[in-house]
Amino acid sequence: MSTDYVRIEGITRTFGAGENAVHALRGIDLAIRQGEYVAIKGRSGSGKTTLLNLIGGLDRATSGRIEVGGADVTAMTDAELLTLRRERVSYVFQSFGLIPILTARENVSVPLRLNKIPPRDREERVTEVLTSVGLAGHQNQVPGQLSGGQQQRVGLARALAAKPGLLLADEPTGQLDSHTARDIMTLIGTLVRTESMTAIVTTHDPLLLSLADRVIEIADGHLVA
Repeated sequence: MSTDYVRIEGITRTFGAGENAVHALRGIDLAIRQGEYVAIKGRSGSGKTTLLNLIGGLDRATSGRIEVGGADVTAMTDAELLTLRRERVSYVFQSFGLIPILTARENVSVPLRLNKIPPRDREERVTEVLTSVGLAGHQNQVPGQLSGGQQQRVGLARALAAKPGLLLADEPTGQLDSHTARDIMTLIGTLVRTESMTAIVTTHDPLLLSLADRVIEIADGHLVA
């Protein structure tokens, strides 16, 4: 029976104070099972990106509690959050976020170098994940030599490299055409299962939402029933 990998209880996030305060999240309660592929939809400004940032420790909640893999993210120090992002949580960004002067192989190896993985193990893992995203023949190309879809596949491979328990992807197909976007979202679903991960992805595309195990909607900082 699946257990919850992410638990969110009473989470709020307010920016600013007084009359100018912006209430980005207003009491979110949510549980996501281990191995589940969840899509979050909502209009721009609804709070979905803020929620991802809180789950991954890029931002801190105003109140409430978030657990990832049994660990209380909201109680972590900055150093502990850094370790969380290096070892247990990985991001895929809309803008790809690749280092332009590095090859695909070198980009993917970055998190493994940060985690001080031995060179032989590092090279084996880089080859494994690049092959899993269909880029075995593009390892020595720099981002400028790759299409948008190929660059996002490199981003996915980099996110997978350290074998995270949780993958967070914020509009990962926002810069891609519809056909490539569907390929990327399908690939994420496949990798969730082959890599035994949990994934939370934000998107507004109905076609892409249909590929997730579950769709959650946020509006004005609230979960929509």
